[in-house]
Amino acid sequence: MSTLVTILVLLVYAGGGIKFWSGFAQTNFSQNKLFLSLMWPVLIFNRNYRGNFIRALKG
Repeated sequence: MSTLVTILVLLVYAGGGIKFWSGFAQTNFSQNKLFLSLMWPVLIFNRNYRGNFIRALKG
């Protein structure tokens, strides 16, 4: 059961990173694409980043 939860968490993490990476052009950010894509679970608590993250997901 814990293996299934781990796999689901990793899929959500990877999916969020891929979606952010593909919609990066829609954000106000101009650099650190790799860092921002990998750190999205931590940075999502920042209001500015969260707004850009949502914009990237919609884009």
